[in-house]
Amino acid sequence: MTIELLEIRNFICQYPPFDQLPDEVLIEVSKSVEISYYRADSMIIEFGDKIHDLFMIRSGVVEIYRRTGELYNRLDQGGLFGQMGLLTSNKVRFPAKAVKDTLLYCIPETIFEDLCERYEVFADFVEVEGSIRLQQAVEDNSEDANSLTTSKVKTILSGEPVMLASSTSIKDVAMIMSEENVSAALIKDLSLDDEGGESFVGIITQRDLCAKVIAQGLDVDTQVDEVMSTELVSLDHNAYIFEAMLMMLRYNVHHLPILKNKRPIGLIEVTDLIRYESKNSLLIVSSIFQQNSIDDLILLSHQTKDCFVRMIHEDANSHMIGRAMSEIGRSFKQRLLELAEEKFGPPPVPYCFLALGSMARDEQLIVTDQDNAIILSNEYQEDLHGKYFEELATYVCDGLAACGYTYCSGEIMATNPEYRKTQSQWEECFADWIDNPNPQALLNCSIFFDLYGVYGRPKWAEQLNAFILRKAKKNNRFLACLARNALNRTPPLGFFKDFVMEKDGRHRNSINLKRRGTAPLADLIRVHGLAIGSQSQNSFDRLEDIIEAGILPPSKGKDLQHAMEFISLVRIRHQALDIESDQEPDNNIEPENMSDFERRNLKDAFLVLSSAQNFLKFRYTANSMQNS
Repeated sequence: MTIELLEIRNFICQYPPFDQLPDEVLIEVSKSVEISYYRADSMIIEFGDKIHDLFMIRSGVVEIYRRTGELYNRLDQGGLFGQMGLLTSNKVRFPAKAVKDTLLYCIPETIFEDLCERYEVFADFVEVEGSIRLQQAVEDNSEDANSLTTSKVKTILSGEPVMLASSTSIKDVAMIMSEENVSAALIKDLSLDDEGGESFVGIITQRDLCAKVIAQGLDVDTQVDEVMSTELVSLDHNAYIFEAMLMMLRYNVHHLPILKNKRPIGLIEVTDLIRYESKNSLLIVSSIFQQNSIDDLILLSHQTKDCFVRMIHEDANSHMIGRAMSEIGRSFKQRLLELAEEKFGPPPVPYCFLALGSMARDEQLIVTDQDNAIILSNEYQEDLHGKYFEELATYVCDGLAACGYTYCSGEIMATNPEYRKTQSQWEECFADWIDNPNPQALLNCSIFFDLYGVYGRPKWAEQLNAFILRKAKKNNRFLACLARNALNRTPPLGFFKDFVMEKDGRHRNSINLKRRGTAPLADLIRVHGLAIGSQSQNSFDRLEDIIEAGILPPSKGKDLQHAMEFISLVRIRHQALDIESDQEPDNNIEPENMSDFERRNLKDAFLVLSSAQNFLKFRYTANSMQNS
């Protein structure tokens, strides 16, 4: 083999799909290659041109365009283009232009067709576009995941729940439960107008019948509403079995109503979950509530990283890992608040302790700080009650920091008096941010618009969320400003390299997958979610609502789901690798530590993000919002 052919062979064997072909085939391909040179800014192929070669970039940078002139892709060394034209009647579908001086290997159509025919791995690669390849990468990752992390609670429902009127006698309740062979029934109040709300007001279980009726010698003709449990815990039908386990452990309940559109469609018991149990990953939630001091919680918190790594080894997807870590974080907060009330006494007025940001969205990972706030009763008086809530907030935030949830550098914590407000003050605050979207207000919105009631009066958090949705949805100017703010963080794609690296700090020459990936995705999804009035907080759940609302171009919603999942998984896996290497995990990844698989599919994911940001800019410009 000549030196020239050896050089071609050694080059093409480094890049997919040629890296999967036998050596004798690579030699055959190398012999057929012709070399072409294009100066910077010159067109290589035009839309509609005849095409008879597959192009591989030996050096240089090539931009690929749609027929409309919109930038579709940027390729550099090892990149392929022209395959779609060869597959569609030999006509160029995507014009290509040399951005800088570019050297190309031209592989003849006959060789291209022969490779497609003989090698499935080659055909699979060239026949799919980036978004489809990304989808396959995400699906391939999850196909071996265990049932705990991929099955939804609706799949284990055995039938509709038994629902009885609150006026039913205990005797009749027991008879019906026996006839239906169930250990619990839901109780509804027929006098209530339950439009838009949950259609049950309580639950009665066999344990209640034993402890509250038989043991107390209660008259069996008593109405069931006298003995039913009214502390209701429920879960949406789209939640995962994994979440049901977390919920039942956290609240120590044995029966969990499952809702669809806030209506009960089933009831699951602990026994329904036994075959899905994965104690190694989940018992930490139960253990949190058994600890009696901050020191105990600190010792337990060391298991959080182990839990995180175990879930990855169990092939959990990013959605499940985010929810698990968020639930663990909220459980630490709740237990600290319980301990704080034991220390300082009951609160002088009711309150709701809020989780903000990724913890509220169920997207928290192992590298996180704490963002929290307090909603206080409108009866709150600073001079009478201020000291109590200042001490409570300090106790909880210091405890969280000791358990690994570092202080927020921006001081978005309940220890900051600015973030301890009454219900009416919070509504005034959010109304002002929405009506006057200055840069600081928009920054606040990106954090505070994702909130979750952890403890106290969680209903207040739901009411505040509803207030935000009502105000934001009808304010076109605010949505336009929020959309523009969501474009401040762009994906790390450049002209001359696959990725643009961080330029300074200890993470220079790396990519921050949160700041340049998952965060801008969450930002743009939030804008669309507010525009359609989505009540969901999690980005994946919001995307389901957005897709259903039909405001995105066809297939773009699914592309966003796959992009979010893949970037999150890469981020998660590299944090796990850091933990297993006894290094402090972070959100940064160096290109040399990426596999070819990660590099290729991350680029596809970032292109999806870039395209989604372009659509956001178009949809929510001030003019288009005024005309909508």
